[in-house]
Amino acid sequence: MLQISRVRQALVVTGITSMVLASTLVAGASTLTGKYNAADAAGVPSSYKGTTLQVATDATYPPDEKMSGTKMVGFDVDLFKAVGVTLGLKTSENNVTFDNIIGGIGSGRYTIGNSSFTDNKAREKQVNFVDYFQAGEGVYALASSKVTFTGLKSFCGLTVAVETGTTEQSDAVATAKKCPSNKKLKVANFQTQTQANLAVSSGHANVGFVDSQIAGYIASVSKGTFKVVGSAIEVAPYGFATPKTPAGKALALAIQKALKTLIANGTYQAILAHWGVTGGALPSSKIVLNGAIS
Repeated sequence: MLQISRVRQALVVTGITSMVLASTLVAGASTLTGKYNAADAAGVPSSYKGTTLQVATDATYPPDEKMSGTKMVGFDVDLFKAVGVTLGLKTSENNVTFDNIIGGIGSGRYTIGNSSFTDNKAREKQVNFVDYFQAGEGVYALASSKVTFTGLKSFCGLTVAVETGTTEQSDAVATAKKCPSNKKLKVANFQTQTQANLAVSSGHANVGFVDSQIAGYIASVSKGTFKVVGSAIEVAPYGFATPKTPAGKALALAIQKALKTLIANGTYQAILAHWGVTGGALPSSKIVLNGAIS
């Protein structure tokens, strides 16, 4: 979730097509789970070995993360589970409101933030990020809408639905300050993406502003209710977040190695293909650790 959007042009086009197909894609279990790698696991700090990592995810953001009954699913979920298998670590998913995740990592309640977090400088002051994907910001509206989108200034005069704590929220608020008095922008903030979607479908908001592949997914599964408007903007990386501590940095380095292993053995690509988000794949060279303590 790009808080700075949780990519854009290519992902909107690729995302809509591939996400429609995602439900028909079937990958063998072994290609989606990865396998233990002792060399990568050697880098896991002792304080985390033999424990269960508490992973915080806002499961209202399909296809990245969502609830299917009582089970959390999505490409982010599958990818970090594969990281855990590679490192020999147990993980436990926690469904947490997006705006509370980074604070929960800082307090020690959660070890991992895995919720389509856009890696940006502001967040890097609070957590370490291991980049694993790239995404942009996209716009969706009712299929009958006449709204056009050519950039953030297109929001002036509209009500825009966003999820609290996302970059989309930050960008919309910043844009509202620049709109003329006769075309004010109203930013409608919601605790979950589901609530934001309802605001658009009910007509309480003109458009929804969200990560680009999410906009494509929302439109593709809406049975004609929504459409993507315009092209994506502001491509940026997603990152897994770890605590801003020495152990948190060491864990991030181990996660970085595990991701590169998953790319090398094909698991990474299989997971993205299974969820129809291959347009946001990063090459091994772009799997980097940012924001680490010195």
